[in-house]
Amino acid sequence: MYLEQMKMTGRVAVVTGAGRGIGFEIARALGEAGAMVVMAELDESSGPSAADTLSASGMQAEFLQLDVTDSAAVNRAAADVMRRHGRIDVLVNNAGTANNPAALECSDETYRRLMALNLDAVFFCCREFGRYMTAARRGAIVNIGSMSGIIANRPQPQAHYNTSKAGVHMLTKSLACEWAQMGVRVNAVAPGYIATEMTMRGRSKPEWFGCWTDMTPMGRCGEPKEVAAAVLFLASDAASYITGSVLSVDGGYTAW
Repeated sequence: MYLEQMKMTGRVAVVTGAGRGIGFEIARALGEAGAMVVMAELDESSGPSAADTLSASGMQAEFLQLDVTDSAAVNRAAADVMRRHGRIDVLVNNAGTANNPAALECSDETYRRLMALNLDAVFFCCREFGRYMTAARRGAIVNIGSMSGIIANRPQPQAHYNTSKAGVHMLTKSLACEWAQMGVRVNAVAPGYIATEMTMRGRSKPEWFGCWTDMTPMGRCGEPKEVAAAVLFLASDAASYITGSVLSVDGGYTAW
């Protein structure tokens, strides 16, 4: 019975930023569970090859080019997925970015570009794909937040990034309450330091990386698959009574 609850056969899942890293592993996890995975990715080089990789492994996967910061494009994408597949069961808002300017040196452009991708785009995708979910009175949304939305990281400065992820967490809780009676669950996963391209700059600096691992009880970075497993759980029927939660996947970082 419990294993069956994790299966996603017959469901359509949309994953943003699915061309690499955590997004790709999330798409793989959902695909292995039986979902038809729409891999929404801006990059026309990584997106199609990522979808081809999953398809070659026997999964159902397709590439959808999408700029998630463009609300009109998100609207069209949601309508297109619905037209082609007839349903939208899962949305994973994974697309995001990070950089580390000190607050006094952070330009308006840097601030707005990061907020546009990390927070505005999450709202746009929840709103547009959520229209179809709430109308069908079913669905699960999993937003990728961060432990940085819970604590202020050290030693690197990143006030704007931390703020964007705290916003994702509050958006998650707010929509969970707003849509609970419409059959749509909304949760978030808050990763810690994960071994991806995005953290490579920090991992290459001994003074940063040493601090990161020292402050993580498990003493290591996580792997993308460890985040993907948590997303699969929250997206599945195994989490049917969970909404408005932020699940930390951080090796214990926020427990200290």
